[in-house]
Amino acid sequence: MPPSALPAHRFDPADGLDVTEVAMLALANSPELRLRRDELGIARAQAFAAGLLPDPQLGLAADFPRQSGAGLSTAYNLGLSEDISALLTRSTRRTAAREQAHQVNLDLLWAEWQTVAQARLLFDQVLNLRAQQARLATEQAALAGIGGHIQAALAAGNLTYDSASAGLNAEADVRKRLADTAIARHQAESDLHLLLGLAPDAPLDLVGAPYQVSPTPAQLHAALHGLPQRRPDLLALQAGYAAQQARLRGAILAQFPALTIGFNTARDTSAVYTNGLSIGITLPLFDRNRGNIAIERATRQQLHDDYAARLLATRIDMQRIDRDLATLDRQLATLAPHARQLDQARAAAERAWPAGTLDWPTYLAIRSNALATDMDLLAARQERARLSIALEVLLGNTDLAATSSHSTSAATP
Repeated sequence: MPPSALPAHRFDPADGLDVTEVAMLALANSPELRLRRDELGIARAQAFAAGLLPDPQLGLAADFPRQSGAGLSTAYNLGLSEDISALLTRSTRRTAAREQAHQVNLDLLWAEWQTVAQARLLFDQVLNLRAQQARLATEQAALAGIGGHIQAALAAGNLTYDSASAGLNAEADVRKRLADTAIARHQAESDLHLLLGLAPDAPLDLVGAPYQVSPTPAQLHAALHGLPQRRPDLLALQAGYAAQQARLRGAILAQFPALTIGFNTARDTSAVYTNGLSIGITLPLFDRNRGNIAIERATRQQLHDDYAARLLATRIDMQRIDRDLATLDRQLATLAPHARQLDQARAAAERAWPAGTLDWPTYLAIRSNALATDMDLLAARQERARLSIALEVLLGNTDLAATSSHSTSAATP
């Protein structure tokens, strides 16, 4: 779990999965994270391979006289050589590979943090869509009785189709919204099954409130100030820049003449034994590795610009989300009591309409307003949870305090 998570949290699916347990299961069982961990194994193997010394070259040659004669024998040449240039660039290769493995490791950590955020987001989406579905199903059941009255009035000629259109359209609109919500819920539950690595028919017994935070301005300032030293993707870019710097140094070293040194022993056909030394050198006249140096230098500049752009985007997004959260908090502060008032009006209308003291168009208008406000409240709560999760990910899962002031369950509009 990320550093800001609880130091200990008991995983017990017997009583349902809360938002932390869903995040824990996603980290342990996500198919995407398994592939990322395989990539880390490959990077570590490459770092091991980069530190290995090049194998020496052994050469053996023999010459056989075409005619026999006194004092003639088979000649041979035995030599052992080593590429010195590969030894000179070994340290830069090791440094680049080590930093590359470190970058992959940090990218894995960033993917894990994003998986935690995705698990929290899908947890809230599923609960919210279930709450929307339950609210719409209740409304559909209530409107079914009104539809019978409208049909009877139309059959008796006491009502025209123009007057009845509001009631007929209200029921049809609720049916459509209920179908759309069911499709969205199926998609969210499928996404959560895939993220958790569960079978498609595995039950999702989700309990508890969604994950939300309400940071203070001082917390946001402190988190943003230490962002480059904490967020994994920025640290990964720093490691990638260090790896690229090592590659550039290696390319600069490789511009010097390639050198091969060898030792040999030989015997000619007259049985004369000799020992020798061989040196091979590449003349740096045309290439001089200038092309590779230019490529590595341009790649290093690209990594530098990528880091600066991502840091700037994070600061801008953080300020935007902070303002959006403040706006949503103000909206929820007024929307929640308004929804309760309309629910009370709807309950009063449900008592007045059967008693005949309220006409059905007014009754439908009251129900429609209450339904719209309840759905707006659910949507605002889901949006706030989404922005809270996004803010914490942007700031690198800091020690932003979780709050219960806005953590009411999505099942209660």
